[in-house]
Amino acid sequence: MQLVVGRIGRAHGIRGEVTVEVRTDEPELRLGPGAVLATDPASAGPLTIATGRVHSGRLLLRFEGVTDRNAAEALRNTLLIAEIDPEELPEGEDEYYDHQLIDLDVVTEDGTEVGRITEVSHLPSQDLFIVERPDGSEVMIPFVEEIVTDIDLVEQKAVITPPPGLIDDRAEIASAREEEA
Repeated sequence: MQLVVGRIGRAHGIRGEVTVEVRTDEPELRLGPGAVLATDPASAGPLTIATGRVHSGRLLLRFEGVTDRNAAEALRNTLLIAEIDPEELPEGEDEYYDHQLIDLDVVTEDGTEVGRITEVSHLPSQDLFIVERPDGSEVMIPFVEEIVTDIDLVEQKAVITPPPGLIDDRAEIASAREEEA
């Protein structure tokens, strides 16, 4: 199975280094020296990582055969793709790869069907499940422990405990004005 693990940014310096927008939670595993990565567009690769370092909070990589700024700049916006075993699991407990979560059925604790995960959106504050409802509409469910109580890869389902208003229109609205009356 192929996963996008990064996107090449602009050239850095004159010796062929490039900045990389990391798109994996395991950069040390996927983007280490010696790693061979497929590319999109395919004509740019495959690329073998020669060296890597962090500079001012950004990952800088140099690829074998890319020795000057012009060659590095020619790789700009190229996606880096790693081949992984579909059975491979993340190192941490309660961690999942996106491909493991896509197509899981989403149900409430009482078994009510909510829909199917079609996408996992990674935002700065938290991750979101984009869930397609049976009627074709979409709902966004924060991937946080308080709401997503269980991920069962064997049963292919995610169990949620949604707060009022998350998946229905029965939100509880509290108003200070109502208490005063």
